[in-house]
Amino acid sequence: MERLGTGIGWRPEIADAVERMPGIDWVEAVAENVCPGHLPDSLRRLRERGVTVVPHGVSLGLGGADRPDAGRLTALAERAQALGSPLVTEHIAFVRAGGSLTASPHLEAGHLLPVPRTRDALDVLCENVRIAQDSLPVPLAVENIAALICWPGEEMTEGQFLYDLADRTGVRLLIDVANLHTNHVNRGEDPAKALAELPLEAIAYVHVAGGFERDGVWHDSHAHPVPRPVLDILTDLASRVCPAGVLLERDENFPEPAELEGELTSIRRALEAGAVERVKTQFRSTVLAAAGRAQAGRRDEAPVRAGSGRRDEAGRVDGGLFAGAGAGPREEARGDGAGPRGHETGAVEATRGAFGLPHQQGVDGARQRLGLAQAALLSALVAGTPVPEGFDRTRIGVQARALAAKRADVVAKVAPELPVILGAEYRTAFLGYAQTRPMTAGYRRDALTFAEHLLSTGHPGDTQARRELREWWLERSGPTPRSRRPAHRFARATRRVLLRR
Repeated sequence: MERLGTGIGWRPEIADAVERMPGIDWVEAVAENVCPGHLPDSLRRLRERGVTVVPHGVSLGLGGADRPDAGRLTALAERAQALGSPLVTEHIAFVRAGGSLTASPHLEAGHLLPVPRTRDALDVLCENVRIAQDSLPVPLAVENIAALICWPGEEMTEGQFLYDLADRTGVRLLIDVANLHTNHVNRGEDPAKALAELPLEAIAYVHVAGGFERDGVWHDSHAHPVPRPVLDILTDLASRVCPAGVLLERDENFPEPAELEGELTSIRRALEAGAVERVKTQFRSTVLAAAGRAQAGRRDEAPVRAGSGRRDEAGRVDGGLFAGAGAGPREEARGDGAGPRGHETGAVEATRGAFGLPHQQGVDGARQRLGLAQAALLSALVAGTPVPEGFDRTRIGVQARALAAKRADVVAKVAPELPVILGAEYRTAFLGYAQTRPMTAGYRRDALTFAEHLLSTGHPGDTQARRELREWWLERSGPTPRSRRPAHRFARATRRVLLRR
């Protein structure tokens, strides 16, 4: 993996500031917000200066039960080629559920939701990752996500899940240390344990971001400064491995450029502190290894009784003439309740691990089981259906409100005219609409459906606002924008008069 250095998430709101920031080696752009044929001038200038740009996808849904959409994969590949990127990244998450696989309505989350850490989910994820890898012109890295909720009946820790994923597919890992902190607060998971279980050699780069805590729940907002605990996890990671790149994410509530530069400085210091600890650890290991070799040499010089065997560097006896007699293979417990590694069927399990093959029953059954579980959860979150058994109802409520709030925020961004037309009533009206109307397509379609809902129910109450909303909806709901030519406008007005008669 090529060295990336220190970077920052490129966003249109801070594009000029990013161009002027000292010490920016690379940037990451949300893939869905970049048009390959019309790259933003700021990104083009950065590329011309030799700054690496990595497209970061958010809508592929690799952790979903369905196979990755070919159109989305093609779009991601086009962005990688247009930006000359050395890799592309996505998330270990599901973002939609339902449809033909489960014979239920198609639902969109509009957000990254956690995948259950089960064998079924891992088999499906591995196949989806391989499909994506085959479709992309550059390597793929996948990111661990932040979670508010826990799936019941999980079979692996996060570190074990990521290790097996990388082992079976060869995919690189994008480790978000802020998400490790989020899962520590929300799920009681130990970040140090997760780092200890990761395949460090598979890490492509690292994300760092801020958030906030409310009522005992950590929200990974990407709109607040990076807290000390997140920097401490970064230092812990850097004490184990030197990451190829580290990137600061900020998506909203953008501060002054000087504050962002200060956060980047804090990130560099955290990396330096980790590097110092890594050197100390390597030095101690070297000293201990040398001492062990010297002690082993002294033992070798002593006489050894016939048949008693020799000792290895760790002081273990090799068994001499009776080596292997009656001794079975040494097995190490995995700690995930699945029994010793390699115990499943010996060579069959080893082959499956080496070549990424699924369990014997195949992936199709796993897809259906996973699809039903994800559809039930997403329906509870966005459509108000009963909470599936085993989930924390309070946390499901927190997640549902967070999804509705994000949905309102994003619709306000993609259709900024709506908050202007509706004024202070926008948010209340949208949250009321979201309670009974789950999102089934993208945010732009959601904005149109919201406007249709208001108009069909006689809202808004203000006549002028209702007229403006109707004009806005008519302008955008057709296959093409309505013509502004005077003759066409006159024809539309005449048609409205005749219809009233």
